[in-house]
Amino acid sequence: MDYLIKQVSEKLHIPEYTLRYYEKEGLLPAVDRSRGGIRHFTEADLERLGLICCLKSTGMSIKRIREFMNLSREGDRTLPRRCEILKEHKK
Repeated sequence: MDYLIKQVSEKLHIPEYTLRYYEKEGLLPAVDRSRGGIRHFTEADLERLGLICCLKSTGMSIKRIREFMNLSREGDRTLPRRCEILKEHKK
Protein backbone atom coordinates (compact mmCIF):
# COMPACT_ATOMS: atom_id res chain seq x y z
CA MET A 1 0.00 0.00 0.00
CA ASP A 2 1.18 3.49 -0.83
CA TYR A 3 0.58 6.58 1.27
CA LEU A 4 0.47 10.23 0.29
CA ILE A 5 2.46 12.74 2.33
CA LYS A 6 -0.68 13.96 4.11
CA GLN A 7 -1.53 10.41 5.16
CA VAL A 8 2.00 9.78 6.44
CA SER A 9 1.94 13.08 8.30
CA GLU A 10 -1.32 12.17 10.03
CA LYS A 11 -0.36 8.55 10.69
CA LEU A 12 3.06 9.32 12.21
CA HIS A 13 2.25 12.78 13.63
CA ILE A 14 5.08 14.37 11.65
CA PRO A 15 4.46 17.67 9.86
CA GLU A 16 4.57 17.47 6.07
CA TYR A 17 7.39 20.03 5.94
CA THR A 18 9.47 17.78 8.22
CA LEU A 19 8.93 14.82 5.89
CA ARG A 20 10.08 16.95 2.95
CA TYR A 21 13.09 18.11 4.98
CA TYR A 22 14.09 14.54 5.85
CA GLU A 23 13.90 13.62 2.18
CA LYS A 24 15.91 16.70 1.15
CA GLU A 25 18.57 15.88 3.77
CA GLY A 26 19.00 12.36 2.38
CA LEU A 27 17.40 10.53 5.28
CA LEU A 28 14.66 9.15 3.05
CA PRO A 29 16.13 8.69 -0.39
CA ALA A 30 14.17 7.39 -3.33
CA VAL A 31 10.64 8.14 -2.19
CA ASP A 32 8.59 7.19 -5.22
CA ARG A 33 6.86 10.00 -7.06
CA SER A 34 4.11 10.13 -9.63
CA ARG A 35 4.67 11.79 -12.98
CA GLY A 36 3.22 14.90 -11.40
CA GLY A 37 5.78 14.81 -8.59
CA ILE A 38 3.43 13.60 -5.86
CA ARG A 39 5.26 11.51 -3.26
CA HIS A 40 4.09 7.94 -2.66
CA PHE A 41 5.44 6.46 0.58
CA THR A 42 5.65 2.69 1.07
CA GLU A 43 5.48 0.61 4.23
CA ALA A 44 9.30 0.43 4.07
CA ASP A 45 9.43 4.23 4.03
CA LEU A 46 7.21 4.33 7.11
CA GLU A 47 9.53 1.89 8.88
CA ARG A 48 12.53 4.07 8.00
CA LEU A 49 10.68 7.12 9.30
CA GLY A 50 10.00 5.28 12.54
CA LEU A 51 13.73 4.67 12.95
CA ILE A 52 14.56 8.27 12.04
CA CYS A 53 12.08 9.56 14.63
CA CYS A 54 13.49 7.20 17.24
CA LEU A 55 17.06 8.39 16.61
CA LYS A 56 15.93 12.02 16.50
CA SER A 57 14.15 11.65 19.85
CA THR A 58 17.49 10.68 21.43
CA GLY A 59 18.97 13.99 20.31
CA MET A 60 21.02 12.52 17.47
CA SER A 61 21.98 15.10 14.84
CA ILE A 62 20.62 14.98 11.30
CA LYS A 63 24.18 14.46 10.03
CA ARG A 64 24.65 11.42 12.27
CA ILE A 65 21.19 10.04 11.40
CA ARG A 66 22.07 10.40 7.70
CA GLU A 67 25.27 8.42 8.27
CA PHE A 68 23.35 5.75 10.18
CA MET A 69 20.64 5.48 7.52
CA ASN A 70 23.20 5.30 4.70
CA LEU A 71 24.97 2.48 6.50
CA SER A 72 21.73 0.62 7.11
CA ARG A 73 20.98 0.66 3.36
CA GLU A 74 24.30 -1.12 2.81
CA GLY A 75 23.09 -4.14 4.75
CA ASP A 76 24.24 -6.32 7.60
CA ARG A 77 27.93 -5.89 6.92
CA THR A 78 27.66 -2.38 8.40
CA LEU A 79 26.11 -3.55 11.67
CA PRO A 80 29.36 -3.15 13.66
CA ARG A 81 29.71 0.48 12.55
CA ARG A 82 26.07 1.22 13.31
CA CYS A 83 26.52 -0.23 16.79
CA GLU A 84 29.56 2.03 17.24
CA ILE A 85 27.50 5.06 16.26
CA LEU A 86 24.82 4.16 18.82
CA LYS A 87 27.39 3.54 21.56
CA GLU A 88 29.15 6.83 20.80
CA HIS A 89 25.85 8.67 20.86
CA LYS A 90 24.87 7.08 24.16
CA LYS A 91 28.05 8.48 25.76
